[in-house]
Amino acid sequence: MADVDVDMILASIGPVQAILDAHDGVVNVVSTTDGIITISLDGGCVGCSSTPMTAMQIYYSLMKLEDVNDVVFANGELPTYMQAFIDDKLDIEDEL
Repeated sequence: MADVDVDMILASIGPVQAILDAHDGVVNVVSTTDGIITISLDGGCVGCSSTPMTAMQIYYSLMKLEDVNDVVFANGELPTYMQAFIDDKLDIEDEL
């Protein structure tokens, strides 16, 4: 599988990026190899109590993209239970 286009990744998280911009948050796409997107949330995201929710929104948006197999947050910004919640929601959406 080819790498996923970084511009497509950033475009898909556009609404979240607008909020991050207002708080000096930065999304860094570290890797896109084999459809596994590795991201770090930096800048104002570091130490912010809203970072897990931001990561959850990004994960949800990216997992809807056809070429994305998984999204990994390099600094552990997305807790496992939140990822499981989104995975269950995506499974329900697929069934509809």
